[in-house]
Amino acid sequence: MKPHHHHHDEPFRLQTPEFTDLNRKLDRRNFLLRTASGLGAVALGGLLGNWTLGAAPREKELEAIRQRVAPKAKRVVYLFMAGGPSQLETFDYKPQLQNMLGKGLPDSVRKGQRLTGMSANQAILPIAPSLYKFGQHGKNQTWVSELLPYTAKVVDELCIIKSAFTEQINHDPAITFFQTGHQLPGRPSIGSWVSYGLGSENQNLPAFIVLVSKDAAKDQPLYARLWGNGFLPSEYQGVQFRSGKDPVLFLNNPEGYDGTDRQEMLDYLTQLNKLQNESWGDPEVNARMAQYEMAFRMQTSVPEVMDTTHEPDEVFELYGPESRDKGTYAANCLLARKLLEKDVRFVQLYHQGWDHHGSLPKGMDKQCKQIDRATAGFIIDLKRRGLLDDTLVVWGGEFGRTVYSQGKLAANDYGRDHHPRCFTMWMAGAGVKAGFSYGQTDDFSYNIVKDPVHVHDFQATLLHLMGVDHEQLTYKYQGRRFRLTDVEGKVVKAILT
Repeated sequence: MKPHHHHHDEPFRLQTPEFTDLNRKLDRRNFLLRTASGLGAVALGGLLGNWTLGAAPREKELEAIRQRVAPKAKRVVYLFMAGGPSQLETFDYKPQLQNMLGKGLPDSVRKGQRLTGMSANQAILPIAPSLYKFGQHGKNQTWVSELLPYTAKVVDELCIIKSAFTEQINHDPAITFFQTGHQLPGRPSIGSWVSYGLGSENQNLPAFIVLVSKDAAKDQPLYARLWGNGFLPSEYQGVQFRSGKDPVLFLNNPEGYDGTDRQEMLDYLTQLNKLQNESWGDPEVNARMAQYEMAFRMQTSVPEVMDTTHEPDEVFELYGPESRDKGTYAANCLLARKLLEKDVRFVQLYHQGWDHHGSLPKGMDKQCKQIDRATAGFIIDLKRRGLLDDTLVVWGGEFGRTVYSQGKLAANDYGRDHHPRCFTMWMAGAGVKAGFSYGQTDDFSYNIVKDPVHVHDFQATLLHLMGVDHEQLTYKYQGRRFRLTDVEGKVVKAILT
């Protein structure tokens, strides 16, 4: 018998015990599906969990979600200030506290609300007025702290929300709640929901990209699950871009291996995966194929987008000198602008270091210097390039800080504990009112007295601006339909243009 030569034009087949076994199982599956009663199919469906048999095409379902609201924003950049920046030292001006240094927080204000374990045993909760001066800026004379001089100059572009609140008082559940709509890990992140619901505008880069500042104090850990896909197919997870020689881990070819080899290997791998998909119908196989293909295209697109050497000096000047140092917050803001220009759907920057339980003035001073100029420069840059019209920029952390000092208090030194009851965030760009303040806190920045905005309201509003109805964007998992806003969330219509 002649030896059989493998030709490229005939289908690639593998005869191994594993594949024979696979095919045997496939026959059993077909038998179950074709049994007259159809009960076999029901049982099989139960075994396969989420691998829906004959499910309606996803495109149709997503079209229904998208048509309800005309999108204002094509892209989002979310500047996440991890650790909880103090509203009292940034945007929530409380001049009447100046003569209350060291006085106890009145019970009528605290209203028996939960404290963290860090200040629950303090006999007195001593009021700490902010050490910093505030000034009025822009056409609406908006109050901004002297710690943010550059942000103060672009305040007419911002929609400042002073009445954000959350249910979580500790970092991990609070940041997880903001990023995924649930305090426990395992749900898809906000960027994953957006890329799942809207897909990508750029075939050579991921729809959801994450940048973490290398120049931030690592006071609280960040976990990759904060930009994970949860139970959505894995192609929707956030991809972290780094500042080292490998911007995306495992993207470069191994030593002595070129693009042709890579392409050939991918072709064979695709055939193997197709075979597995035909046998099992597992959507993760398709997700894996899509990721391999994307990785191959990214080998060309990533080095190009990461290269900022062609930017004119005045751009670096706008973002500040640190923008020349890859991986800093300022450099990440500049990179975010390049990614938005390439129509990346969701860019998320994380900047840690806002957890100031002690020495708050020193800590806030440093943090604000790291982010102030670059954030304002980023807004100016987006605006002059016409990108702010259809890009939504979000700035904020996972909660605020208490008006009282945690631990020792001096006139020029104090710390603040976590405060979920009220804090400040801002949005700018596509579809939100510019030069606008929304919501109000009491004289102690302790409770909200007007227009509260819950985490789910913020998430619903973000999706709305992207043309998605938050109640319709669902994913069926383990027999239940899940969504980012769980069972809550109202669009904050008053801040929309």
